[in-house]
Amino acid sequence: MANRELKYVRNIGISAHIDAGKTTTTERILYYTGKVHKIGEVHDGAATMDWMVQEQERGITITSAATTTFWKFPTDHGVPTPDSHDFQINIIDTPGHVDFTVEVERSLRVLDGAIALFCAVGGVEPQSETVWRQMNKYNVPRIGFVNKMDRSGADFLSVVKQVKERLHGNPVPLQIPIGSEDTFKGIVDLIFNKAYIWDEDTQGMTYTEVPIPEDLKEQVDEYRGKLIEAVAEFDDALLEKFFESPEAITPQELNEAVRKATMALKITPMMCGSSFKNKGVQTMLDAVCKFLPAPDEIPAVKGTNPDSGKEEERRPDPADNFAALAFKIMTDPFVGRLAFFRVYSGGLDAGSYVLNTRTMKKERISRIMQMHANKQNPIDRIEAGDIGAAVGFKDIRTGDTLCNEKAPIVFEAIEFPEPVIGLAIEPKTQADIDKLGVALAKLSEEDPTFKVNSDPETGQTVISGMGELHLEIIVDRLRREFKVECNQGAPQVSYKEAITGKVSHREVYKKQTGGRGKFADIQVEISPIDEGQSGLQFVNEIVGGSIPREYIPSVEKGFKEAMQNGVLAGYPVTDMKVRLFDGSFHAVDSDALSFEIAARTAFREALPKARPVLMEPIMKVEVTTPEENMGDVMGDLNKRRGQLEGMDTRGGAQVIKAKVPLSEMFGYVTTLRTITSGRATSTMEFSHFAEAPKNVADEVIAKVKGSKAKN
Repeated sequence: MANRELKYVRNIGISAHIDAGKTTTTERILYYTGKVHKIGEVHDGAATMDWMVQEQERGITITSAATTTFWKFPTDHGVPTPDSHDFQINIIDTPGHVDFTVEVERSLRVLDGAIALFCAVGGVEPQSETVWRQMNKYNVPRIGFVNKMDRSGADFLSVVKQVKERLHGNPVPLQIPIGSEDTFKGIVDLIFNKAYIWDEDTQGMTYTEVPIPEDLKEQVDEYRGKLIEAVAEFDDALLEKFFESPEAITPQELNEAVRKATMALKITPMMCGSSFKNKGVQTMLDAVCKFLPAPDEIPAVKGTNPDSGKEEERRPDPADNFAALAFKIMTDPFVGRLAFFRVYSGGLDAGSYVLNTRTMKKERISRIMQMHANKQNPIDRIEAGDIGAAVGFKDIRTGDTLCNEKAPIVFEAIEFPEPVIGLAIEPKTQADIDKLGVALAKLSEEDPTFKVNSDPETGQTVISGMGELHLEIIVDRLRREFKVECNQGAPQVSYKEAITGKVSHREVYKKQTGGRGKFADIQVEISPIDEGQSGLQFVNEIVGGSIPREYIPSVEKGFKEAMQNGVLAGYPVTDMKVRLFDGSFHAVDSDALSFEIAARTAFREALPKARPVLMEPIMKVEVTTPEENMGDVMGDLNKRRGQLEGMDTRGGAQVIKAKVPLSEMFGYVTTLRTITSGRATSTMEFSHFAEAPKNVADEVIAKVKGSKAKN
C-alpha cells in the first residue's frame, strides 16, 4: 500500500434510498474492476457485498462493508487507453433503510466523495433527503447516478428536476439518455458531444459511437449550454469561449471546470444508466476518477490536542504523525473483532502500537487488513488517505481516534441518535444465559444505536434500537450468528421523562452508628436545562468551602446515575439542570459515597415537585398512496394522533407527510396495506421527543406501575 501517489486514490460511498439499486451497482463495480468474475445478484441472494444471511434474504444492506478495488483511468468508455493509470477506489456500501441511518452517518464522516443513487422511477424519496442532508453536513462532493433507466416509468430529466426542487441541489446533466424503459440503449455524452450505444453481446462492456439522433439534437444543445453555463464561473476563459465560439471548447477544459465546480459543492454532475443491465457503470467509474477529490485535495482534518486543549490539524501526508478515526467495529467469524479506520495522516505498520485518546491507553495493532466485502487481505503498512481494518486490539470503539502517542490528537466524535423502541428478551434455556450476555455485548459494540439495559425491578433484559426492523434483525443475528434462541416481548416505546418546573431542595443524609457514621448535606436548585445544553447541566456554586472540593464530583455522579430512572414511570430523565449552591459536611463522617447517596435521594424527593412530564418519540412519516385512497389514509393518520404537515404529488401518486407518535405506529404497514389494497408504501424516521398528552401519559404510567406490582 505504501509509496503510491495519493492523487490516484478515491474514498467513496454509495448511498441512496432503499431499493434504488445500491448494492447491484456496487456488484457491477466489483465485476468491472475484476474483483469478482461472476456477477452476483441481489434478487438471487448472491451479492458479494451483502454477505450477512439477513442481507441476502431481505435483499437489503444492513452493515456497510468497505471494499478496495482498482480501475484503470482514463478509459475510452470503459476500455483502458495507453496512458491509463491504476486508480485505487475504496468503496463503502451503505444501507438505505431508515433504521440504519447511523451506518450512513458514520461512513460519510470518513469519505471524500459519494455517489448519490436515485431510482429513475421513484426519483427523490424520503431517505434520499436524509442522506443528502448528511452529505451536506459533512461537505461531501457527490455525483448523481440515476439508475433503473430500463424500468417502465423511468424519466431521467424528471429526477434531475426533483434533485433541484426537493434537495435544493444544483444538478447538472453530463449525459442525455437515448431512449428509456425498454428502448434505453445508450447516452449522448455532453462533454464530448458524442452519442454512444452499448453493445448488448458484451454485457454493456463496450460501446459503439453513433451520430447524435436527430430527435435529440435540440435537447442536447440546450443541456450542453446549461452545463457550460453552470461550470463557467469556475473558469473565465471558458465563459469567454462560450460566448465567442462555443464549438472551440475542448472536452479537457470542460472536465477541469466540472471537477472544480463539483469539489466546491456548487454542482452535482448527473449521469444515468441501468446497473442491472450493465449500462453506464463504467462511465460512472470514470466520473469518480475525473470529478471526485483525492485524499490530498480535501481540507486538513481538525482535532484537539488532549494535553494542551488547543486545536491542531492533520494533513494527508504519509510523513506526518499517524492519526486515524475508527468508524466501525465488526465481529468476523474467522479473525474476531475488526476495527475499520480511515488514516488521515502518517502511516502505520502492522504489529505497531497506537494511542487511543478515549482511553489514553496504548493498543497493539497486530495485523492490518484490506477488506473486500467480508474477505480480508493482510497488508504490512497503511498510509494517509487509506481505509483499512485493524485486528488484535483490546478496546477500540466506533468514533475513537487512534494516533501516535508522541503527538496525541482527538478528532470530533461521531454523534449517534438515541434509541426509540425497546423489546424485552430472555433466553429460551438456562444454558443460553451466558451466551446471550456475550452476544449482546458484541452487538452493542458494533452498533452504537443499539442499547442493552437490565430492568433492575423486573430483572428483564431490554434491548433498544432505531425501529422494529432494527430489533428484528438483532434478534435474528442472535439466533444465527451466536446460536442463542430468545423469547421476546411486544415492542415497547422508549419514553423519556423531563421536568418543566424549578424547585429548591435541601437533603441531609445522616447515619450515625457506633464508630464512623455517614453525613452529607446539600442544597440544590433543580430546573429545566438551558437552551443549547444537553444531558446533566451541573453548576457548582459552592464558595468558601462549605462542601470540600473533592466531594463535588460525587454529587454530580449521584444526580447523573439517578437520572437513569425517572420518578413518573422509571424512564430516563434526559436533560436537567442542577445548581449546587450550599451545604455542609462533617470532618469525620463525611465521605464521597455519602454525598453521592444524598444527591440520589435529593433527585427522588425533589423531582415530583418539579412538574415532571412524560416525553414520547414522534416519528416523521411519509405515505405514498394512489389518489383514491388518500381520504382513508389521512383519516387513519388522524386517528393515530398524527399531525398532517403537507402533501405533494410524485410520479402520479399522492405523498402525505405527517408527524405521528411512535406508540401509535406499531403494525402500521399491515393496516396501510389493508386500507389501500397493498398499493401504498410508507417510510418512517425519528423526528423528535415531545410531551405526551395527559391521558396517554397516565395510561403509560399506570401500565408500568401495574406490571411492576405483578412482579
